[in-house]
Amino acid sequence: MAIYELTGQIQHYAWGGKEYIPQLLNITAKKEQHYAEWWLGAHVSAPSMISVSSRLQPLTEFLAQKPTALGQRSRNKFGMDLPYLLKILDVAKPLSIQLHPTKQQAEQGFIQENVKGINLADPKRTYKDNNHKPEMMIALSDFWLLHGFKSKTQILETLKARPSLNELVAKLELQDLHRFYADIMQADQVQLARWLLPIVEENRAKYQANQLELSNPDYWLLYTMDAMEISAEKLDAGLVCFYLFNIVHLREGEGIFQDAGIPHAYLRGQNIELMACSDNVIRGGLTPKHVDIPALLSVIDCREVEPNIIPIAPEEARIFTYATPAQDFALTNVRYKQGEVHQCQSNSGEILLVMQGSLKILQNSTALYVKKGESVFIESDEEYQIEGIDTGYCVIAHLPAE
Repeated sequence: MAIYELTGQIQHYAWGGKEYIPQLLNITAKKEQHYAEWWLGAHVSAPSMISVSSRLQPLTEFLAQKPTALGQRSRNKFGMDLPYLLKILDVAKPLSIQLHPTKQQAEQGFIQENVKGINLADPKRTYKDNNHKPEMMIALSDFWLLHGFKSKTQILETLKARPSLNELVAKLELQDLHRFYADIMQADQVQLARWLLPIVEENRAKYQANQLELSNPDYWLLYTMDAMEISAEKLDAGLVCFYLFNIVHLREGEGIFQDAGIPHAYLRGQNIELMACSDNVIRGGLTPKHVDIPALLSVIDCREVEPNIIPIAPEEARIFTYATPAQDFALTNVRYKQGEVHQCQSNSGEILLVMQGSLKILQNSTALYVKKGESVFIESDEEYQIEGIDTGYCVIAHLPAE
């Protein structure tokens, strides 16, 4: 037996929606409960449960007992841990302005917080583990996010178009982006009110009448204040980021890769997310969670970024692996019609999640039937078949090919 049923874990963060993930998983949603993320992987804080000989055990425990399931190349490079974490997200309210550290930064930060005696469960803890967290996402709906700094020229154009932000124009012309951003993130309420409240007043009627384009940062300023219940008396410096960062719109099936240090924030929509196995998030605003501006400023990558959109998997490509520079993970999309058979080979421990329809996985004399919202773990170095039962597609998380 080398293919096992796998069950993930739900995260009930307050920004999550209430229906999408329960519908995907075919479970009954509890009234007023938020279903933000579905985790599939072996992160110590929320490991998936694997069914072995009709007994459930944490995937972390299974891999500790049978590390060969990861594959030799994975163990050589990443040790005894599953190197990636697969998620489904339902973003009903904007997430925090955030970024993730490099591997070296994560190792140093983790040690420093351990030395300070900060408990791993402490909400003021920044480094939850010693790993980096590059990540990719594929949109499951129209999806809006912030991603990296716009060019300095574009930022200046944005600021000049709004009288209350004109004082920031002279500031940016004299400073590099890092110094400029640091000053903004440390602005007091008087400064924030002077910059933002005139924009709010000027655009409130247009926003309420749905007359603002979603590509307009003014829309996201008012939307976020509304969705997160941010008052004019207690503004958040993260709101200024709508005028500094790229506002990216992904169509269903498109994606984006976010490397260490790139500031970003998910604004609205559902997606598949695949990342290195880490929960290290350094936040810079728009969140009730711990915000660590010094850590943010020590890690942030202030390069001017032109968003590089991952294209939709072409319809004629029945098996398609999305291109990213990640070394810790890769994501493959497998389409199938009823009766269509694909021959597959695992080059590492894999997690397969059915997104639409249903399929049968055959490996030697073993057959598992897997429907929408269900997943399996597949050991490394195994040949198996995917046969479509009901037309749809699945995604498979694995290590990149050599």
